[in-house]
Amino acid sequence: MDSELQRYLDDLVDAARDVLGADLVGAYAAGSVGLGAYQAGRSDVDVALVSAGPLTEAAKRALVARLRHEALPCPARGLELVVYRRAVAASGTPEPGFEVELNTGSGMPFRCTLDPADRPAADGRFWYGLDRSILHQSGLPLLGPPAGEAFADLTPADLRRLLIEALSWWLALPTPPDDQPAPGTEDAVLGACRSLVRHRDGVWLAKVAAGQRLIDAGDRAEVIRRAVAARHGGPPPTGVQARAFQQRVRDEIAASAPAGRVTVSGPGGTGSRRRAD
Repeated sequence: MDSELQRYLDDLVDAARDVLGADLVGAYAAGSVGLGAYQAGRSDVDVALVSAGPLTEAAKRALVARLRHEALPCPARGLELVVYRRAVAASGTPEPGFEVELNTGSGMPFRCTLDPADRPAADGRFWYGLDRSILHQSGLPLLGPPAGEAFADLTPADLRRLLIEALSWWLALPTPPDDQPAPGTEDAVLGACRSLVRHRDGVWLAKVAAGQRLIDAGDRAEVIRRAVAARHGGPPPTGVQARAFQQRVRDEIAASAPAGRVTVSGPGGTGSRRRAD
């Protein structure tokens, strides 16, 4: 971790402790930082805080005021912060279950949600269970016990359902109008690679590492090579290529479900997800 990012995370934990006091029982770097794939200038900073119990609305608003970019400048594209109660983090629930969600930074739209019921259904409710599964495996402790103790993993059935929901959400986004390289499709493809590796091998990897694992395992989809190359300056896949690969991954995961347990539906294409890494 570079020194600027380390200082920012230290300051974030200090600011959160100033607001929550003894109610702050854990803080964890997630996403690309937790998975060892943080890229300065490209990655977001993903952080999960754990509180001892429910937060009052006043505490939630005070936390947002202290941690938003204008008060604590984020050195990355932005901060994506989620606060969970300790009981929710340890429950393995597939539901959002958060106390606070905050997106803030120079390169992302501001978002503040203080109740999961206020999050638009069209934006997806699957992110949180999947993020907590990644935290269970690879969260980097900034404060509190190891992430594997603070966060429970999903059950296999819930994991499969959320992976299918995530891929269906991606596929429901508009497809670029022509068959030309489309910005963002590399993330769509590599995100699908990560889902497929988790489904097949039971491990969460960073996006590029997941794509490379599939290539090394003999996957002949040229779209994966193109997506990996795009992370190093090459042209991204086309929308048609990305969509076809996402569909293939979704179909494979859905085919493993018990009969009658999964509904797969929805047309669409590619686009930007809530979390980029």
